[in-house]
Amino acid sequence: MLIEKKTISDHNDPLLSQHTRRFTYASETVPGIKGIIQKLKDFQVAIPSWALGTGGTRFGRFNGGGEPRMLEEKIEDVGLLHALNASSGAISLHIPWDIPADAKKIRSLAAEHGLRFDAVNSNTFQDQPGQKYSYKFGSLQHVDKAIRKQAIEHNIEVIRHGMELGSDSLTVWLADGSCFPGQLNFRRAFENTLSGLQEIYAALPDNWKVFVEYKAYEPNFYSTTVGDWGQSYLYASKLGSKAYTLVDLGHHLPNANIQQIVALLLNEKKLGGFHFNDSKYGDDDLTVGSIDPYQLFLIFNELVEGMDARNMNHATGLGWMIDASHNVKDPLEDLLQSVEAIMIAYAQALLVDTKALQDAQEKNDVARAQEILQQAYRTDVRPIVAEARLQNGAALAPLQLFREEKVRAQLIKERGEKTIATGL
Repeated sequence: MLIEKKTISDHNDPLLSQHTRRFTYASETVPGIKGIIQKLKDFQVAIPSWALGTGGTRFGRFNGGGEPRMLEEKIEDVGLLHALNASSGAISLHIPWDIPADAKKIRSLAAEHGLRFDAVNSNTFQDQPGQKYSYKFGSLQHVDKAIRKQAIEHNIEVIRHGMELGSDSLTVWLADGSCFPGQLNFRRAFENTLSGLQEIYAALPDNWKVFVEYKAYEPNFYSTTVGDWGQSYLYASKLGSKAYTLVDLGHHLPNANIQQIVALLLNEKKLGGFHFNDSKYGDDDLTVGSIDPYQLFLIFNELVEGMDARNMNHATGLGWMIDASHNVKDPLEDLLQSVEAIMIAYAQALLVDTKALQDAQEKNDVARAQEILQQAYRTDVRPIVAEARLQNGAALAPLQLFREEKVRAQLIKERGEKTIATGL
């Protein structure tokens, strides 16, 4: 372990007096603070295995060095994040990128780091070495039955790997679609995809869920077979009670009202989980909360209100995961910032006076409703989030400690010297 408990304690000591002053003030001004802290302590955000390395663009990828080379090192990295913030207690694997050679050993290693395995993710958006058929023109939507069968069998294989690791959910994201008018028969593509999903659904264990992810565009720019939340909801509704829609915050057209989408899916009991990131133009996969933190707060407000209305456990009722790309930042630093942004938005949403807001809504008091939301959003909840970390034995300032300990330099030394990849 690169960060020991004693290291965290030594780091916290000089920060404690300042934190105590800030938290004391928060305690005096925030009602129900003990309950809020407990919810923050329970809340966990899964880290995807593919986010632990440097991301890239269509023109190049610039490796920062020390990136994990194998599944064991990916688990070590997530364990490091969890030791720092106590809020990253799960890892999500992508198959076949992360097929464990020994599932029992991998599961034991994850447990040593206090981690569980979140949703497993299938991959039919690229061809793998030795693959018999190509997904160039789609997978589950494909006109060729043999290619559809190959994609179905891959997803069932992913379920088997997930069962061995103790996961209980499968995420299916399809790159299927078309780039030009006339290329695809939309009705047949939908029917083929539904038929394939039904076979995958039939292979789910009784206690499992399947999340149908959607995306407005890319890599296909004319049509996408699961292009928006309505299409995902349609598939999930036809599949059955174990099927849900998964919302990726970047998978929408500009200016989409994601908070309304969240509210409606919750109302229909078909919201399964979240992939957190942020965007300026489209599916930018930027650090969570880096562009529009107010929207993130508004989304969490709908989540908290909707989950409370259904008596759902905030920590376990939905699947929570980061899905970002780190092109110019250290991936671990970026992930620490993302988790912090998520916890802040969640804490702010917990501060909303729901009863007063509902009263303002019933009276059509628009100004009052706005004030209630913005009062919560403008509250500095960072001392509250830090206190939850402290009570969980984590660092008061995770990013600061990561840099103080020069963890990236250690990783580079252990895993190989820094290399820089040039663009195309």
